[in-house]
Amino acid sequence: MGAVSDLFSRLRYIGSTPPPLVPVVRLSGVIAAREVLGRSLSLAAVSARLERAFRLRGATAVALLVNSPGGSPVQSALIGRRIRALAEETSLPVHVFIEDVAASGGYWLACAGDEIHADAASIVGSIGVLSAGFGFPRLLERWGIERRVHTAGATKAQLDPFRPEDPDDVARLRRLQDDIHDDFKKWVKQRRGDRLKADDATLFEGEFWTGRRAVELGLIDGIGHLRDVLRDRYGRKVRMPLIAERRGFMPLRRLFGVRSDSEPGFGSSLAEGALTAIEHRALWGRFGL
Repeated sequence: MGAVSDLFSRLRYIGSTPPPLVPVVRLSGVIAAREVLGRSLSLAAVSARLERAFRLRGATAVALLVNSPGGSPVQSALIGRRIRALAEETSLPVHVFIEDVAASGGYWLACAGDEIHADAASIVGSIGVLSAGFGFPRLLERWGIERRVHTAGATKAQLDPFRPEDPDDVARLRRLQDDIHDDFKKWVKQRRGDRLKADDATLFEGEFWTGRRAVELGLIDGIGHLRDVLRDRYGRKVRMPLIAERRGFMPLRRLFGVRSDSEPGFGSSLAEGALTAIEHRALWGRFGL
């Protein structure tokens, strides 16, 4: 239907100049490699929509609606780089509009835009790296269960939740986090450049702000919503088609992020999917959403 509607849209303007066309792609959800409840963002999940938006005949620019509390730094980087590659290949400017939140990996995605706008009450920032989990070092002892872990490699079982926390393991984790954090900071500085209006200690320690404060810090370019900003930039007749995801029936394994009900370990995978969904809910909850 998308190709047919595009054809009829072009036929309407034969003999006249068509109004500007800015396709819109919505990037909403926790950023993760695996899909949970059909809402996760990954390169695999969004690449087709991005490709269609940037390759749409007659496009003047591309707009991205971002609404994400963050998630996987790898998937954030992959999506951000893909957006920039398409923008460079097509020479199209990219306008980003933050909805409720663009925090952590969500802000990583927002920085792929040439301009970023948000609502005054949007949550923006959280430029840091988070690793969270639980420890149960006394649980097995209480129930009389003996845990047996055998490794080849002294650090293979590091951060085992059923063992007391080891300071050396925590130090190794911190080094990994610092490397990822450095990449995040470099990306923000590369994309925002001299628009940033505060020092590193203010911007890059994980704090987040409202959209209004984010303008003052140079993290975004202004307060504004998609329709108003694009009409002001490209004229009131600008067309803004939403590039929707092409979906059919979603099987149970995709809905819960599990393998298949015919594969061994379905029950454990289903439980894992449920736990992942809870973790995703907690990410949104950090920002009161």
